[in-house]
Amino acid sequence: MERIRHFFYDHFISLGLSEVSAKYLNMLCLLLILAVLLFIADRIARRIIINFSTAFSDKTKTNFDNLLVSHRAPRRIAHLVPLVLTIQLFPLVFHDFPHFEKYIIMLLKVYGIILTIWIIRSILKTFESYFKTLPRLKDKPIDSYIQVAMLFIWIIGIASILAILINLSFIKFFTTLGAASAILLLIFKDTILGFVASIQVAINDSVRIGDWITMEKYGADGSVIEINLSTVQVQNFDMTITNIPTYALISDSYKNWRGMQSSGGRRIKRSILLKAKSIKYLTEAHLEKLKDIQLISKYIETRQNDITNFNTERNVDKSVLINGRNMTNIGVFRKYIQTYIENHSAVNKEMTIMVRQLEPTPHGLPLEIYAFSSDKRWENYEYIMADIFDHALAAVPYFDLEVFEYPTKFADDL
Repeated sequence: MERIRHFFYDHFISLGLSEVSAKYLNMLCLLLILAVLLFIADRIARRIIINFSTAFSDKTKTNFDNLLVSHRAPRRIAHLVPLVLTIQLFPLVFHDFPHFEKYIIMLLKVYGIILTIWIIRSILKTFESYFKTLPRLKDKPIDSYIQVAMLFIWIIGIASILAILINLSFIKFFTTLGAASAILLLIFKDTILGFVASIQVAINDSVRIGDWITMEKYGADGSVIEINLSTVQVQNFDMTITNIPTYALISDSYKNWRGMQSSGGRRIKRSILLKAKSIKYLTEAHLEKLKDIQLISKYIETRQNDITNFNTERNVDKSVLINGRNMTNIGVFRKYIQTYIENHSAVNKEMTIMVRQLEPTPHGLPLEIYAFSSDKRWENYEYIMADIFDHALAAVPYFDLEVFEYPTKFADDL
């Protein structure tokens, strides 16, 4: 061993160099040889470990080991081999310079900590990718949990490096660090809030990846594509990306459309404004004309017979339409729209179907259509709703009703 340490030193002394020069040149030559050995050892270790890992992953059925290789965990584990060799051989190189040993050990420890962090990061990234392939975990905020784990690992790693650099024990360093906890809480406030929000979101199952959410405060209206520790990414319908702070999911209000998507239909809820002055009782002539509308012809006959019998039994004077029981154009129109929607092929018959009057307004009497389309896709839903209201608006004049709109002169003044 002694001969190896001074192999080049003796040679340089024989060439007539001074002892100091011979020591430095001996150290540089040994350092160069060590660097070459470490490079070769690293290449060999990587080749062996990576080839073994690849061959092993090809033989197994699980996808985990394939992901482990793709995230370079075996490659980084291979770097441990030159690190161990360096620890074993550096005393030979710096035998004549013991004052360097302290700093070299410090650098090796720091490198070892950083290498360990990268190995753990690769393993955690592998778990993240693997969990995302599991159907029951696919919509869970896995990114948040991995980021939390990495945050703690980096904190411990950086603290360990600082403890090494200032030559302080790890426990004593953390004890000192506790005094600065208030400052750390302030620095990592958003991270802590995001961590708490991620846990609450996961436990309450309030938002999943793939959910369609609407959050007007942040201009978000689209599908959640990622949930991590600090932000929730939403891809809007115009393909823009909105980033929402994760803690906003528990501090602000938002609308999650998952209930609609998992139900049997998407709600249609819209009104037609009818002029109040166009509402009137129907005469026999009007009723006979409306019987030509097939959807309500039987309804009109049945109702007409019931009303006639009622008025006859009570000897009602029908010379004035308001006397006794009567049918109105808005009532028959409401029944027509109800029947039309109930027979519409794109409306879910298992869910609520209703046509109702709302409270009269200065702009007319709202007649609201409330139903659910069977197809929940946005573009198809809009088409179905437009198809229903195209028909309803075109049918209004057949019942001697009028849709409210501002007079032309008034509209021009506006």
